[in-house]
Formats: sequence, C-alpha cells, structure tokens
Amino acid sequence: MAEAAPGRSTSGEAAVRGLTIALTGFVIITLADVAVKFALPTIGVVGALLWRGCAGATAVALMSRGRNLWPRNLRLILLRSSLHCASSIIWYVVWVRGYRLADSYAVAAAAPLLMTLLAIPMLGEKVGWRRWTSCLVGFCGVLVMLQPGGDLWRWETALLLVAVCAMAVSRIWTRVLAATDTPTTIAFWLMLIHIPFGLAVLPFPIFWPEVGGGPNLFPSFTLVLLLCFFGASNAVAHMLFSRGYALASVATLAPLEYTPLLWGLALGFVIFGEVPAWTTLGGAAIVICAGIYNVHRERVRRAEERAKRAAEA
Repeated sequence: MAEAAPGRSTSGEAAVRGLTIALTGFVIITLADVAVKFALPTIGVVGALLWRGCAGATAVALMSRGRNLWPRNLRLILLRSSLHCASSIIWYVVWVRGYRLADSYAVAAAAPLLMTLLAIPMLGEKVGWRRWTSCLVGFCGVLVMLQPGGDLWRWETALLLVAVCAMAVSRIWTRVLAATDTPTTIAFWLMLIHIPFGLAVLPFPIFWPEVGGGPNLFPSFTLVLLLCFFGASNAVAHMLFSRGYALASVATLAPLEYTPLLWGLALGFVIFGEVPAWTTLGGAAIVICAGIYNVHRERVRRAEERAKRAAEA
C-alpha cells in the first residue's frame, strides 16, 4: 500500500496497520530505555549518546545493506534528528538524577495533546470530536499525576516537559518526512546524529558517569552487549515509527504515546524496584483508557469503510 502524504486522510485499514506497527515500536523503545537507564550510572550521558549513535547507525546500515540511506529532505532530516537528540539528552540527564522510569513516561503522556494540536497548523490534519475527547481525557490523567506536592512536583519535571514538547514536534516532522524519505533513511540519520552530539558534550563532566572520574565507554562485556541491544533496538523502533506515521495520521497515533506507561510501570518495578505513587497509577489508568478508546474508533472507521466499499461494488 502506498504511503500517505502528510495532511491527507488515510484509510481505516492503513490506520490500523499504522497503529500496530507504531505500537510494536513503542514496546521495543521501552525495552531500549530500560537498557540505557540500567547502564547510565556506568557510562553516563556521553556513553549513551555515542553507543546509541554507533550501534544504531550500524544496525540500520546492515539491515538496509547500505541502500536508501541518503535523504531527499536533508535539511529537515538534520533538524529533526538534532531536535530529537537534544530531547534524548534531557531524558538521560533526568534518569541519571534518579527520575523513575514510569514517572518519566507519565510526564511524556502530555505529548499526545501537543501532537494533536500541532498537527492542525503543521500538517493540516482534521481532528474529530471523538479524538479530541480521547486526548483531553488523557491530559486530565496527566494533571492527576502532576498535582502540586506530589512525587512528580520537582524541577526535573519542568526540564522533562521541554523534552516532551521537542518530542511532539519531532513526531510531527516524522509524518512530514514519511512522504519523501524511507524509514531506514529517517532512522539512520537519527542514530548517526547522536555521535557528534556525544562528542560535543564529552568535555563536560556533568555528562560523565557519577563514578570513575571520566567517561567509561567500554565497561564490562555484559554491559557492552546490553548497549549493543540498546542502540540496535532504538534503530528498529524508529524505523517502525517512521512506517507507522506514513500509514496513519498524527492524531490517530498520538494516544499510543500513553502505552509505555504500561511497560514502564511493570519493568520499573521488576528491574529497578520502583513503586510509583497512587496518583501516577491513577493518572496512568485514565490515559491508557483514552488510548484504548482511540484504537477502538479506528477499528470502527475500518469497518465503516469496508461496508461502504461493499455497497458501492
């Protein structure tokens, strides 16, 4: 099926495919986040950037056999990749400072509303009242989590919200680039740009690991394997995101930004022993319900389009 250009409506069937592909990407990216959060105390932000760039770009190059890597829209590719990389630095910094995995995903749940709003002027997408409702309900869940005096009421949250805004713009540009560039091209340059960013922050001790007196780019063999997984899984996830945004609108995919809350809650508890506050859990339940409803609406649209085509045949 041909990829839809930005701003054009996509069929219900394509939208459901896009939802499935993007959802797979979110599962993979969550596993990658767990890997890097585990490794950050040893490698620091510098190590995370360089490993993500080297391992990720290599993985894309191998999977594509070096083909279709040069972008058609080089300017936007570089701008999007740089913005996303700057956002990643913020995420890594707040994780190093002890921010819980599920809590960071809770803050990121503000992204769908921003994406839905930005998609109107940037892509010309039309958003129906049902999608508006699902995003607004999800945002109410975010407000439950961010209440004053709660666990998330800290200065790192404000910094993370800046990264979430950048992430929302990056998602919009993914939709734009899907009309001109392949998923492998988009993912390759996103991974590659992490290398110069990592080298740029290398001289600053704030981005080094907390112990060791300097960047430790080659820790134990086990951690090296984990970091290879971290880079490669990031590459695969962003290839899936690019394909998903080519098939479905931003407003359709926006509520999937809520799904890492599910994986983050479970993995954060099992691996890091993190127990979120009840406000985080309550807000997560609200935003997840909003996302599930949006998926249901896409299935209804798909059934309606099939019935319409059958009647016209």
